[in-house]
Amino acid sequence: MQNERVLVLVTGGSGYIAINIILQLLEKGYAVRATLRNMTRQNEVKTMLRNGGLSNFSDLSFVQADLSSDDGWQAAMQNVTYVMHVASPTPATTTQTNDEIIQPAVDGVLRVYQAAKLAGVKRIVLTSAFGAVGMGTTKSGPYTEEDWTDISNTKHPYQISKTAAERAAWQFIAEHGENMEMTAINPVGVMGPILGKDFSHSNQTVRQMLSGEMRRVPKLSSGYVDVRDVATLHILAMENPVANGERFLATTGETLSMVEVASILKKHFGAKAEKVSTKEIPNWLLRLLAHLGSSSQLKMVGTLLGKNMTTTNQKAVTLLGWHPRSAETAIVATAQGLLDQQIV
Repeated sequence: MQNERVLVLVTGGSGYIAINIILQLLEKGYAVRATLRNMTRQNEVKTMLRNGGLSNFSDLSFVQADLSSDDGWQAAMQNVTYVMHVASPTPATTTQTNDEIIQPAVDGVLRVYQAAKLAGVKRIVLTSAFGAVGMGTTKSGPYTEEDWTDISNTKHPYQISKTAAERAAWQFIAEHGENMEMTAINPVGVMGPILGKDFSHSNQTVRQMLSGEMRRVPKLSSGYVDVRDVATLHILAMENPVANGERFLATTGETLSMVEVASILKKHFGAKAEKVSTKEIPNWLLRLLAHLGSSSQLKMVGTLLGKNMTTTNQKAVTLLGWHPRSAETAIVATAQGLLDQQIV
């Protein structure tokens, strides 16, 4: 690795957003060190990067580190100028208690921040979520970066964990940060190209629609954003002095219902979208199924029925000059990727 290149540590290097960040950092001439929980995934990461158009891996290295352990983090931070903290602990799907999701998320953030502080890192860009902005509250207008999820009124542990982790990060900076800077990025539903088998929760919606698993669509609305634009926003937030101490919603500013998402798929994919349903499931029935069932996804959907999910990207556009693709472009790219990778 060439020493004169600025070194950026990207945590959770095999993840959907992380892969796109690594791709763009390398294209911009940064050196990247990516953390992996399991070093056997190095070739898989390189394959995804190759699928994204990368051919030169000379400025990419890997290091083993896990958010649940102190091991490896000090070594990971050596000579690092910036940290993209994208990784998030992935609890077992059988998780019973909120603490099994929430506490590891908080501990993981503090572990990374403490190691970064000791190593003299200049700035951390934290990948948070809309789940830390707009849950447990009611609002008539669009959600902005000023808004915070009310965890006392939020049922889903994932959203509580994202909120608690981001709050812990800001608190660490306020109390121990000294010269270390921080920015948080809060994406809505992340769509876009799929470069391998590792993709986002939001992509699962499109997969379920295309496969015919989703026989009726919930009456839900959501914001969407392309993963390539989420990666670009992380880098703008890393490079730009005005981003220090700020949060940025990663959203196109559009809000689409699930029926509108289904209609986009039908419009663009014809026969390949023949299993996509545009029939809605009544709210009372979905609430009943969420109450009776054990699926965490269904329970989460149940908490979002009738919720205002409108967002604005004015801050990122104005302060950082960010210009995302349309939600439709992102959704079409997801579907194309699922088809190309033969996931559907």
